[in-house]
Amino acid sequence: MATKVYIVYYSMYGHVEKLAQEIRKGAASVDGVEAILWQVPETLQEDVLSKMSAPPKSDAPIITPNELAEADGFIFGFPTRFGMMAAQFKAFLDATGGLWRTQQLAGKPAGIFYSTGSQGGGQETTALTAITQLVHHGMIFVPIGYTFGAGMFEMENVKGGSPYGAGTFAGDGSRQPTELELGQAFHQGKYIAAISKKLKGPAAA
Repeated sequence: MATKVYIVYYSMYGHVEKLAQEIRKGAASVDGVEAILWQVPETLQEDVLSKMSAPPKSDAPIITPNELAEADGFIFGFPTRFGMMAAQFKAFLDATGGLWRTQQLAGKPAGIFYSTGSQGGGQETTALTAITQLVHHGMIFVPIGYTFGAGMFEMENVKGGSPYGAGTFAGDGSRQPTELELGQAFHQGKYIAAISKKLKGPAAA
């Protein structure tokens, strides 16, 4: 039976979604892993999104809290809002109380990726403050550390991401994830998928 890795994300302007797509490719590159993209529900009205010039959502399916229980591992992605995860993703996690009561996510590995507006906009605080959600569920936080190698030490070009996970800078919205940022995202997907497979054990082979 395949190891199921869910890439669950919220993206308003598409930056997190581009990272999510690359993370899925990385996770799917691991033999025996089924990588699936999911979006969390939007909480804003269509007229509000229109005024914010948000593009239409992709066709990735909307996940419900109970569907999380079917996965063997997770990679959660979201933009930052004042150095923390966006309210849409927090609202989704707030609805997982039933899973918490029955401890259905305990012991499962989970990684984090993110987008911020600027270099000082929360590339690390967004991940740090998100870890509390994993801890209360008993999930195992899986950072990528410095396993991305030389790409972690890039100093000549602006690059999002950190040892906590892949990341990108949105700027005024016109900046898109670079090849280096997408490469880190692919690496994160592959890295966490391999760990998820190991933790699931021989049945995943």
